[in-house]
Amino acid sequence: MIELTQMSVDEYNRIRDGNMTPSMAAEYLKVGRIALRSFRDVLLSLYPEADLQQKLTDAFLAASPDSAPASVARKVRNWLKGQNKPTSREDVFLIAFALGMTEGQAGAMLCYCTEYGIHYREGRDLVYAWFLRMGRSYQEAKAFYESMPAHPPVQEAPQAGQELTHQIQQKHLFLQTEEELRAFYLEQLPLMGENHTRAYHYFQRYLNKLIHPDPAWDEDDERVYSLDAVMEEYLSMQMPSGKDRSGYSVCQKLIKRNWPNTTALKNIRAGREDVSRKLLLLLYVITENVVDEEYSEFDEDYFDLADRLEDHWWVINAILNDCGMATLDPRNATDWLVLYALTATDEAMSERMEQVIEAMFEE
Repeated sequence: MIELTQMSVDEYNRIRDGNMTPSMAAEYLKVGRIALRSFRDVLLSLYPEADLQQKLTDAFLAASPDSAPASVARKVRNWLKGQNKPTSREDVFLIAFALGMTEGQAGAMLCYCTEYGIHYREGRDLVYAWFLRMGRSYQEAKAFYESMPAHPPVQEAPQAGQELTHQIQQKHLFLQTEEELRAFYLEQLPLMGENHTRAYHYFQRYLNKLIHPDPAWDEDDERVYSLDAVMEEYLSMQMPSGKDRSGYSVCQKLIKRNWPNTTALKNIRAGREDVSRKLLLLLYVITENVVDEEYSEFDEDYFDLADRLEDHWWVINAILNDCGMATLDPRNATDWLVLYALTATDEAMSERMEQVIEAMFEE
């Protein structure tokens, strides 16, 4: 979970106070008043030592002796300046080994950099997590993983009843030797895959609500939306189309980046693509997490904005944690926007979010 520093608490309280109109929220994000969390912040919270830059540079050069030293040093400097972050899970694992991180710390850093923490149904993650826990080296972990057969690509959506990642993780904790790890890897090979089963089930649950928006008293009269219609009706939210981001501020770029489209919805539904954290959060906001018409005491008028926001905070974090994703971070631009949308009172949460996006990207 992301540590709630004082700056994080300040951002949360700013939203909870309810003093911002959508246009004010749009301006706050657009001009960059939010204290965004950088990769440097994350790294220093896990390894606050003075030799950080040299340690990482040496580690990457040792892992790739043919790399140009100046190029490697520049890449590390850019990370430590907060200009960007590693997006390769291999690079993140290498950093974790180089800095002597625990399995849990590596998972937190993976969450920040790649949306998902350690995925115990994926071969590399399963192996690297064990070597981290045992205090072994990156070179040993990589050599062991490369000696194992790769799991076949999964070309279909996860099935109900499939063994979940956390169940495999629990068994993984009891492995003590390389021989046990090898046997466990081979045993789990048929279940392995890159996509996350829990996130897919949440996605499917929310998507079904949008595809079938009304209760069906008569099956012939049931309204069914196509994925194109779902995208147009619910998920577009006034977000500008196209890939051109020239002239956008940092927050505008972060919020627009990887905004879902119909192709992504189709690929996820077919199991060809993983569920993104941004999509899962958007689906929560659009459905307001009411997919079975269940009653929530926090819908009653006697609960104020702060109470409702706190309730959603815990519910969303439980979902994200269940999916192996980073929990909400008020210093993340998209998360800030999601939290702001949750404060809607006189309109739907999705309408409140759409108002901010429209104001942020107006010509």
